[in-house]
Amino acid sequence: MSERKDTELATHKSAEKRSRQNERRRQRNVATKSHVKKRVKTVIASVDSKDEGNAKEMLLSAVKVIDKAAGKGVLHKNTASRKISRLTKKVNALSKTAG
Repeated sequence: MSERKDTELATHKSAEKRSRQNERRRQRNVATKSHVKKRVKTVIASVDSKDEGNAKEMLLSAVKVIDKAAGKGVLHKNTASRKISRLTKKVNALSKTAG
């Protein structure tokens, strides 16, 4: 990621600090969202390959990461809940077709 130079726009010391804080938070949020997307993709890949055991394991891992992101305020709680619900439905559908 390229580093932003928002501090040049700020003229007050407090505004420069706020700009630095916002940039650190933005980078942290981007990293967290990326982690969530990566975990979601692993669940979907497991479902697509019809690997039920691995899909359930990956689902638990993804749910943990999504809940953590929601708890930190990176994702809205309803968005997190929706993601978890959709992933769970996919994994459960896999269980029904296998059994």
